Amino acid sequence: MNEIKTKIKTFLARFFGNHDLQSDEDIFALGFVNSMFAMQLVLFVEQEFQITIENEDLEFENFRTINSISNLVERKSTVLAPR
Repeated sequence: MNEIKTKIKTFLARFFGNHDLQSDEDIFALGFVNSMFAMQLVLFVEQEFQITIENEDLEFENFRTINSISNLVERKSTVLAPR
């Protein structure tokens, strides 16, 4: 598991109790997500990875799994990377 996924999993583990969340497991389907948690997740991603989540990024598909969150971070980081 790469560093981005590890940080995301560590953050999510605080809310998921004893459940060993897998990288491709749908956090919405598990029933752990409410609107307050969704806001916390977006803020965590922005602060931890120094990216800005735009309105167009606020889709369930971008936050559904550890893999999808990691892909979003990588896409946003690539856009911001100096050339």
